[in-house]
Amino acid sequence: MSTDNLWRRLRGWLSAGPAGPVATPRPRVDASGPARVADSLRSLLDDPTIPASVRHELASDFGRIESMLARLERGELHVAVFGRVSTGKSALGNALLGREAFSVGVLHGTTTDAEQATLDEARHDGLVLIDTPGINELDGEAREQLAFEVAEVSDLVVFVCDGDLTREELDALNTLAATQRPLLLALNKADRYGSDELAGLLAHLRLRVAGLIRPEDVLTTAARPAAQRRVEVDAHGHERVVEQARPADVAALRERLLAIAAHEGKTLSAINAGLYAGRLTDQVSARIAQTRQAVAAKLIRHYCLAKGVAVALNPIPVADLLAAAGLDAAMVLQLSRVYGLPLTRSESGRLVAVISAQLAALMGAIWGMQLVASALKGMSAGLSVVVTAAAQGALGWYATVLIGRAAERYLIAGKSWGEAGAKRAVADIVASLDRDSILREAREEILKRLKSRRG
Repeated sequence: MSTDNLWRRLRGWLSAGPAGPVATPRPRVDASGPARVADSLRSLLDDPTIPASVRHELASDFGRIESMLARLERGELHVAVFGRVSTGKSALGNALLGREAFSVGVLHGTTTDAEQATLDEARHDGLVLIDTPGINELDGEAREQLAFEVAEVSDLVVFVCDGDLTREELDALNTLAATQRPLLLALNKADRYGSDELAGLLAHLRLRVAGLIRPEDVLTTAARPAAQRRVEVDAHGHERVVEQARPADVAALRERLLAIAAHEGKTLSAINAGLYAGRLTDQVSARIAQTRQAVAAKLIRHYCLAKGVAVALNPIPVADLLAAAGLDAAMVLQLSRVYGLPLTRSESGRLVAVISAQLAALMGAIWGMQLVASALKGMSAGLSVVVTAAAQGALGWYATVLIGRAAERYLIAGKSWGEAGAKRAVADIVASLDRDSILREAREEILKRLKSRRG
């Protein structure tokens, strides 16, 4: 199932309305939706058809699904905090938490990995903050990639800026919006602006992110306001400048996050988990397909060699072709088991007959050459027998490649030739293969086997 289809299906489970852009009103929650997603995650984790080798290769992804299932069952909402370095991302997280949970520095690179801590004021609501590296770090791609990977497993993104958005920030916002995560924009360091200037900047930002972020989700914060300076005069008339720290102003953002967690937390977590599970399912399917194709390729080559040598060694004209047909049917039978769609012997024979009929119509000249070579083999002597036999065996090899690949396509499509039918499918296989290179490899391999037997 594609990501878009999965998204629509999840929206159907979790809401009363269709999916829409991030900036549209969010759906009403269907209480059964998260439970259905949780059941889906358990089914994926417990699927007995997934090979152990694929589970091992994707161990970290399956571990992430287990983590998502656990947090879905706990009702947690994970929030990633993004932005450029020096916009105050980590400071904002600390202000929301009410403690120094994340590293804060004035230079680039203070946040080098994802960190998370439960929000104190929302402990029972299960809100979790995730700090991320700055998107414009000097070592660029690695940290930016880490940030976007964190976004994939977060339910909500708070993007932090400290002024008008740069081109880099807008690009990042568009990329994040494409992940289908709801976005909030926090204009931090709001204490640096006068009231009129701040109101104008806020209105400007709402216009720039229209369609990506709803107006009510563009908020101002001051995670670490500059100290307030005042002049004090002592008893002797001496003046001194005193700096008085000001408390952080993140109340509006905190209230917005708590409201989202209370009303939409389970829905967002379920949607995110379902989307990630959909991507993992696609990866699992791709890995299984790769494994099956590798096994099928070895199997087809094994039967090509067996058929090529059998045809070359059989001294009775035409009879060798009948024996070769039996090998093709056996090969198709084995291929059907590789792809988990086992055929009976009669079904396998009928499939070979259908493919062979299409090949005969497409390549009558080649089959004519094969019959002539079969007749010549019984009348030749010495090395010419070996050469002629190798030529005939190579043609048998090539025919087996075509039959194997055509049968493989039929099985991958779920025992179907598709709308275009068998003729088109077989023609596509013929067109996709390099006949000369296959025949050359076949002749060389068969000659080597025949000369070895003669010796």
